[in-house]
Amino acid sequence: MHTALFLDAGPLTINGTFWVEVIAFILMVLFLAKVPLPFLGIPKPVFPWIISIAEARQRAITEQLHDAEKARTDAEAQRAEATAKLQDAQRTAQGVIDAAGKSAEQLRQEIRGKADDEARRIKESARREIEAERALALQSVREQVASLVVDATEKVIGETLDSDKHRQLIDKAIAEVASGDGRG
Repeated sequence: MHTALFLDAGPLTINGTFWVEVIAFILMVLFLAKVPLPFLGIPKPVFPWIISIAEARQRAITEQLHDAEKARTDAEAQRAEATAKLQDAQRTAQGVIDAAGKSAEQLRQEIRGKADDEARRIKESARREIEAERALALQSVREQVASLVVDATEKVIGETLDSDKHRQLIDKAIAEVASGDGRG
């Protein structure tokens, strides 16, 4: 019957082997917690050594996380600063563009005004020249008409007229020519 007990043994069957394993485990834990193993490169007991390594690793990770957070914060600050500088540069560029546009418009208006003034001046000068040429042409025509009238009068009458009579005849002839009927 005793053998049947061992055949029915499962993973949690408490028997002699179980107690030996529990005692061996406890002794191994105590050994690892109290005895250093310098020949294996472990200067102090294994558990405190493992715990110190884990704590050092945890501190290093925490420090790296802190440094990463600080770097992220710095990067965000630099990005915000760069964005602000970019916006400032865009505003400055837009101001320069606007100022150049205004300057160009003023220059265009100035050139247009000067061109208009120059055109008026040239037009007025041409008008005066035309008037002067017209006056000269009229004077020349008057003199020619007067000369023709005097010549014709001398031939018809056979004598030279005095200055007043001469002037009256010239004015009468010019008036007839100007009226276009040839009669006066």
